[in-house]
Amino acid sequence: MKQPFTASSSSSSLIRKARLSPYLFTLLAFIVFVAILYGEDFVCLLGQLDPNVDRLATITEKRWEKLPFSIGKAPDGCDLFSGRWVWDDSTRPLYEESECPYIQPQLTCQEHGRPDKDYQYWRWQPYGCDLPSFNATLMLETLRGKRMMFVGDSLNRGQYVSMVCLLHRLIPEGQKSMETFDSLTVFTAKEYNATIEFYWAPFLLESNSDNAIVHRISDRIVRKGSINKHGKNWKGVDIIVFNTYLWWMTGLKMKVLHGSFEDETKDIIELSTEDAYRMAMKSMLRWVRKNMDRKKTRVFFTSMSPSHGKSIDWGGEAGLNCFNETTLINNATYWGSDCRKSIMEVIGDVFRKSKFPISFLNITQLSNYRKDAHTSIHKKQWNPLTPEQIANPVSYADCVHWCLPGLQDTWNELLFAKLFYP
Repeated sequence: MKQPFTASSSSSSLIRKARLSPYLFTLLAFIVFVAILYGEDFVCLLGQLDPNVDRLATITEKRWEKLPFSIGKAPDGCDLFSGRWVWDDSTRPLYEESECPYIQPQLTCQEHGRPDKDYQYWRWQPYGCDLPSFNATLMLETLRGKRMMFVGDSLNRGQYVSMVCLLHRLIPEGQKSMETFDSLTVFTAKEYNATIEFYWAPFLLESNSDNAIVHRISDRIVRKGSINKHGKNWKGVDIIVFNTYLWWMTGLKMKVLHGSFEDETKDIIELSTEDAYRMAMKSMLRWVRKNMDRKKTRVFFTSMSPSHGKSIDWGGEAGLNCFNETTLINNATYWGSDCRKSIMEVIGDVFRKSKFPISFLNITQLSNYRKDAHTSIHKKQWNPLTPEQIANPVSYADCVHWCLPGLQDTWNELLFAKLFYP
């Protein structure tokens, strides 16, 4: 029979509730704390597509701690990677090709006969906010006594050279130098006791393409668990900028070596490109967690750089590419067929679980619009062109790399913004 309600039973119930309330309060407080701590941790990271423009969102750094080197924060709701290109012949280019002696001949388009300069005059304008102006003095003072390193492939080397070109004018002659030691290139600003470095590691992991000069190998192989082969050269840096994408794009499969390249009998398996890439991303983040100090150092990752090898992608003729392209793609939802969203989703999935804050530079969508900015045929050709190639420039146009000055200077403006105003 149901117990009748009495004052005694009521007070007993209240006492029990009162006893439980501290525990409930503690539990609720803990839930709120975790929500604050991790709620914005890589929110809307890469794996989620913007339904309006079919674009991958950007990483939101952890808001619960002040990131090293930051001096302010971006306006609330400001997505630096969502915007449009605007013509600007008053502040562009940020430097002249002829006055930066550090640009490789693969990227000096004017020197190699490009007839127009329009590609130099476009400025990235985010929606709803402005991109902070690149301040070379602030950047150099921040690097005083420190090391900054770009790690990855030739696209990252282009961004590295762009950074050097943006800074070197402030350094007197005789107080700067650039030297290459195998996979490592070092620009030294002696007056600042600072270095800006590039390390060639196209897969980040050890691979059979690690030779900085002789690396054009079609049958590419990466070695599982080999991040320290290169990582030992990254230790001690204060700011590191990773990239890796292009070299993985050899098909739907990737060869992965278990063991050593020195083994007489090699244990090689094939994984899907996505699974192999996931392996590399996990290795990179594990290295970062073990070797970088979140209170003193910053880690950046630059997303995939698009190529423009199929003009049919943007409504052009089949069989053509970026050759002779001098205008931008105006379709805000454009996504080239060379950019694998499945790879971006892998990055999103892995980075979202990172215990170390990664500042993500989502340059893919904004670079997708820039079919005009590639080196095309206006670069040093390492091998003599055949008569057939000369007769058909489309056949040897480089639609992967970018002219300097140009698009990659914008990548560094975004890097500057995320470094100081995350």
